[in-house]
Amino acid sequence: MLEKLREIVCACNKELPRYGLVVMTSGNVSGRDPETGYVVIKPSGYSYDQLKPSDMLVVDLDGNLIEGQLNPSVDTETHLYVYRHRPDVGGIVHTHSTYCSTFAALGQPIPPCLTAISMLGGEIPLGKFVPIGGKEIGEEIVASIGKSLAIIMQNHGVFTIGKDAQQATKMAIEVEEIAKITYLALLRGEPKILSEEDLLKTQSLYQNDYGQD
Repeated sequence: MLEKLREIVCACNKELPRYGLVVMTSGNVSGRDPETGYVVIKPSGYSYDQLKPSDMLVVDLDGNLIEGQLNPSVDTETHLYVYRHRPDVGGIVHTHSTYCSTFAALGQPIPPCLTAISMLGGEIPLGKFVPIGGKEIGEEIVASIGKSLAIIMQNHGVFTIGKDAQQATKMAIEVEEIAKITYLALLRGEPKILSEEDLLKTQSLYQNDYGQD
């Protein structure tokens, strides 16, 4: 079932350790099938080195296991809550990537001091601390993420969303690079914050002119 989506989500999961966004078995990527509404997600506590498309789990939006032999990620309820309340979202990524997590530990959003942050919607908002492993995190993501494609969860890590698993994964890579540069800039002084007008102009460029047709 959903063979192509399993392959895509598996490949996206493998991008996380490749870009240094996860260690050991932490983190996960999921993707939603637009036709069935079913969600493909990484198994819980499973090695990225061993991960194969056939290991991916298929669940419905209520959390019922449709196909698969392994236990789904402990963050499954979080992902499903977001999917149920954000029909525009087709992919979700969660990591404890180092530089994003420094902002999480400090309880700070990532300020908009780099033009690249425009592709994520501007400032990366901060979500309040909530217990992990349930729909409560999903509730806070939906309540606080706004127009952004990423959110820092206090004392936890970062979640990114996208139209599909590939976009959400790209945003996870981009937001960590932005967090790294911003963190280093804060060590040297006070970063220059971009205006809303500048952010909107750059966002339009990323949406309309960047990349290939």
